[in-house]
This record gives sequence, structure tokens and C-alpha cells, in this order.
Amino acid sequence: MIGRIHSLESFGTVDGPGIRFVAFFQGCPMRCQFCHNPDTWNPNAPVKYEWTPEQLLDEVKKYRNFIRKGGVTCTGGEPLMQADFILEFFRLCKAEGFHTALDTSGVIFTEKAKAVLEYTDLVLLDIKTLDDDIHKSYTGVTRRNNQAFLDYLESIHKPVWIRHVVVPGITDDDERLTALAKHLSAYKCVERVEILPYHTMGRYKYEELGIHYPLEGVDELSEERKANAVRILQKYLTCRVLA
Repeated sequence: MIGRIHSLESFGTVDGPGIRFVAFFQGCPMRCQFCHNPDTWNPNAPVKYEWTPEQLLDEVKKYRNFIRKGGVTCTGGEPLMQADFILEFFRLCKAEGFHTALDTSGVIFTEKAKAVLEYTDLVLLDIKTLDDDIHKSYTGVTRRNNQAFLDYLESIHKPVWIRHVVVPGITDDDERLTALAKHLSAYKCVERVEILPYHTMGRYKYEELGIHYPLEGVDELSEERKANAVRILQKYLTCRVLA
């Protein structure tokens, strides 16, 4: 079994608790307008690493002393496009005593995805928008699987950190933020919500790939609006809200 891995980060601090080894997997079925990693979309694009789960674990073990209070995070792209690989890799990680986190959009909700969750300690779940009217044009897919994924996580009592990108003119909207906060307040599995301010740092990648940048002319989220988003979520949620 070979995994196609776009890149690695050996000292990650933003993709789960503690210091983490982060593996970015190649391939994603979504086309989010705000995505800053379009180079991870094509599952067949050249990658830096083509490894077995055992080879990736060997790399992780080199950093055991650094990540012993953190763990391992699989992200992307969309890591569940390679669910068989993630399943075996996480199984090996758990046998070695590593904390495992899965950063996913929830777009792939299958029996294999459910099997991965058996070896997953924490899910970092992206919620792009709750607005069905804009979800498909905004991300390329409907929100059906994302919702089903969250409901399943609740049913199995899996710890979840929600991630929500706030984009001016789209999700930077008080009514939409309030709806999100009220929606999440019903889920006991949600331990934390992270507000991710929209930025344009990945724009150059679109130019390099010859892809139209869909949010041309949209400014980065201001500090004032970021604070506003946090205030709205804190009004309805008892879990931690960060930005």
C-alpha cells in the first residue's frame, strides 16, 4: 500500500494539540474558493513522497521526543481520499502510543472513513458554510456529507475541533455566523471552534498553476471582523472559541 504525500511538517503547532508531525496528503475532491493549497487538488500530480504506512511511521519516529506531548496529524488535500492508507498508518501510530488527529472536510463519508475514526483521537472538521444555497458554488460540492460526518462524530462521542474560514462578503456575515454558532451549540462532541481569517498567501500558487483565482479583489479579513466573529460564536457556545 502506497500513500501519496504532498509534504511533511515535523514541528507543527496549529493542527491539533501540542507539537505535531503533520503529513499533507495529495488529492482533494473540493474546490473551495478560499483554498490556499490548490497544488494538493490533483490526486495524480507529482508528489515528494510515495511511501508505505511503515515508511511514514519510521519518519514520524525520528521526532518522537519532540511530539510525545503532541502527536501526528493527517491533513491535505483531503486525507480520506486515501482512507486505506490513513487507516493502517493510524493503526501503527496508536500501537506506538502517538496521539492521532485527522484534519478533514468530511466530504468523504464512507464505511472506510468510519473505520479510520476507530484509530483517530481527534477530528479537526472544516465547516465551510451552513448555507445550502451557496455551499456548492463556494466549495464545488453539497454540504450533505459534511453534515452527516458531524452527526456521526456526535453519535460515537469523538472529540472534534471545528474550523471555519471567515471570508469577507461570503461567510463574514453576522446572520450566517449566528446560525453556525446556534447549530454547533447542539453538539456535545465539539470541544473547540477555530475561526480562520481569510488570507491571500496562497494566491501565487494559482498563478503558477495557471488557475483563475476565484476571490480576486476580496480583501483579507480585518482584525475587527475577526473579533466580531469570535464574539458571535462565544455568545452561543460554551466550548473554547479561538482565532
